[in-house]
Amino acid sequence: MKSIFLLAVVAALTLSGCNTMKGFGQDVQKVGGKIENAGSK
Repeated sequence: MKSIFLLAVVAALTLSGCNTMKGFGQDVQKVGGKIENAGSK
C-alpha cells in the first residue's frame, strides 16, 4: 500500500514538475534521495 502511494507521488511530481530531460533527471535524483533517507530511518 505504501509503495502504491509512493509511485503516485512520483508520477505526480514527474508529470507536473519537469519539462526537459535534465529536469526529469533532477526530479528522479531528488526522489531517490528521499527514498534513501526514508529507508535509513
